[in-house]
Amino acid sequence: MFVRTASSRDIEAVRALLVETWHDTYDAIYGPERVTAITDDWHSIPSLEARLVRPNSEFLVADDGERIGGMAFASAADDGKTVMLHQLYVKPDFQGRGIGGLLLDEIESCFPDADKVRLEVEEANTKAVAFYLAQGFAKVGMTANCGSSNSDIPAAIYERPIVWAD
Repeated sequence: MFVRTASSRDIEAVRALLVETWHDTYDAIYGPERVTAITDDWHSIPSLEARLVRPNSEFLVADDGERIGGMAFASAADDGKTVMLHQLYVKPDFQGRGIGGLLLDEIESCFPDADKVRLEVEEANTKAVAFYLAQGFAKVGMTANCGSSNSDIPAAIYERPIVWAD
């Protein structure tokens, strides 16, 4: 797998990855109907296309030359000092191969003025929580509305410092 910036030609494959991954992860938590409603909104083609041109952000995919196995999207906050990791997903059949770590490392490198990464994660998503803890993140708070101001999805807020090599 190699990590690269996403382009408009990737949007259909990224949407398919997100729908598959969300159903695999969240059907047991929220039910398939709610997951479909969320993915139809948050992961619609227009929503994903808007991320491609969002200022002060980076949209990455992990690609093996034939398939997209993962994606990440982040933006700068706090005058560039904080990387807000909005999305990091790896297809279920690609999980456990280091792709998430590759995406996370590349996202950090896209924001050279940042000193920390922050994200929100559903605590019932134990695989994601375990991944972030293994990557050095620590829980720093909670939100009642993961991902948007009115999602009604509670989530934990995690952060980790970015340590730049000299």
